Amino acid sequence: MPDHFKLTRDGTVATVVLDRPDRKNPLTFDSYAELRDWFRALQYDDETTAVVFASNGGNFSSGGDVHDIIGPLVEMDMKDLLRFTRMTGDLVKAMLHCGKPIIAAVDGICVGAGAIIAMASDLRLGTAQAKTAFLFTRVGLAGCDMGACAMLPRIIGQGRAAELLYTGRAMSAEEGAAWGFFNRLVPADDLLAEARKLAQRISEGPNFAHMMTKTMLNQEWSMTLDQAIESEAQAQAICMQTQDFRRAYEAFVAKEKPVFEGD
Repeated sequence: MPDHFKLTRDGTVATVVLDRPDRKNPLTFDSYAELRDWFRALQYDDETTAVVFASNGGNFSSGGDVHDIIGPLVEMDMKDLLRFTRMTGDLVKAMLHCGKPIIAAVDGICVGAGAIIAMASDLRLGTAQAKTAFLFTRVGLAGCDMGACAMLPRIIGQGRAAELLYTGRAMSAEEGAAWGFFNRLVPADDLLAEARKLAQRISEGPNFAHMMTKTMLNQEWSMTLDQAIESEAQAQAICMQTQDFRRAYEAFVAKEKPVFEGD
């Protein structure tokens, strides 16, 4: 079990939470690194088919801990600073390449690196109390942290992303839903259950094909349309060789619901 975040499992769905609710769940050097390593290993974990990154104590995450991270960064030289920023970026890359759908369940404060984790998830559910801010400029840094300038515009649009990244202001839950950052808003009391329900629904689908879907969603950012169409043709041909594809056909013929097994 991890030392620097909390991990629980319900069948094939894993739930991750940052476990410092008294401080609104900040990240530390250790939790960054441990999350990175866990998501890296996830691509080889056949027992986990979906992940819920949940809130804890009414908040998602307050980002990098001011005392445990910001203070030490001020004293570091360039070599150590670059080692740190590459490590935080590696967490995002590990999430993108883990091969499993990730659902962020966002309540309350979701700022800084916490907002990045939500952004890097595949789906996001929020509550009316969710306040999401990419507040790097408010601490004297650029808004281009951990892939924000590449990913956020693709989710909410260039102009809206630019406003949030320049000003560091909080995006309200209503804005997040209207702009497409949140897939939907749910009551706070139902947030975790709804996120797990969605994760379970996805897990009952063809999980090898879900891995291919996530892979293509990420890879096609840098492709031309012709390249994307060809890559999707190859991906789909691979999926057509799976037993799940055969199961779906046989279930359709028998007028039954297919039971997918991920092979």
